[in-house]
Amino acid sequence: MPLVDTREEIREFLTSRRARITPEQAGLQTYGNGPRRVPGLRREEVALLAGVSIAYYTKLERGDTSGVSETVLEALARALRLDEAERAHLFDLARAQTTTARPRGRRPPQRMRPGVQRLLDSITAPAMVRNGRMDILGTNQLGRALYSEMFANPRLPVNSARFTFLDPRATTFFVDWDHAADDSVAVLRGEAGRNPYDRDLSDLVGELSTQSEEFRTRWARHDVRYHDTGKKRFHHPVVGDLEVAFEVMTLVADPELTMFAFTAEPGSKSEEALRLLASWTATLHEADSPTLTDRPEQHRSRRRVAPENGHG
Repeated sequence: MPLVDTREEIREFLTSRRARITPEQAGLQTYGNGPRRVPGLRREEVALLAGVSIAYYTKLERGDTSGVSETVLEALARALRLDEAERAHLFDLARAQTTTARPRGRRPPQRMRPGVQRLLDSITAPAMVRNGRMDILGTNQLGRALYSEMFANPRLPVNSARFTFLDPRATTFFVDWDHAADDSVAVLRGEAGRNPYDRDLSDLVGELSTQSEEFRTRWARHDVRYHDTGKKRFHHPVVGDLEVAFEVMTLVADPELTMFAFTAEPGSKSEEALRLLASWTATLHEADSPTLTDRPEQHRSRRRVAPENGHG
């Protein structure tokens, strides 16, 4: 069974996207003083904006994209004001419905090439590599230290979405937990559109849906977005609060993997916090080469690097 029923997914995605756009936003005139029976645009209004018949748009919104052209999909994307991630998701869903390829099922475990790990180790900023399911496949030393709360759980592979929704540490670690939760679900929703037969992804979504109402609520929104640049705010157990910017790069030789690198504003308290974290991590490795799956507080009594000001 696929992770998503593409017919149902297309129906709900198109319905939810047109519900958020008002006629005024779409540049359409409305007549009459009575209330509209539907939020946002009506089907006939979307059809008008996309330049297709009402019957044809109704067919598409019912989840039947058989024979649909890229031109029509582009017209729908413009009519519904889809952003780049939403447009790609619509194309992915239409492609998944019409593809004749055999379902892939459970894929072989992904491995990170040794050369990628060497690259990570050569980067002085915190860095990590993850796949579309948000499994963390590799980090450098400082990246592991930055996300030490995530690595405290010995379950492998470490998964960012599982940590966000199922680990009680996450609500303290992510200062903007709601934003982190929204991003996680949107990334997984987009991955489900690209790989609807990925059994590992299906298992993850099933686990999160069963155990987290917060996840279920967000999953039902059908939001997708790219997670390729931005800022994150953490409350780290060793160095306290810090804000970092992140950039994401797709590995050309491994297009299903992305590398994240984190930097702090020069001269900021966050840059100083990263320096303290790097010093703390190096000291621990010099002292007894611990793994950062250990809780940070287990090592503080041996050697304290962070200052005695509530941030240690």
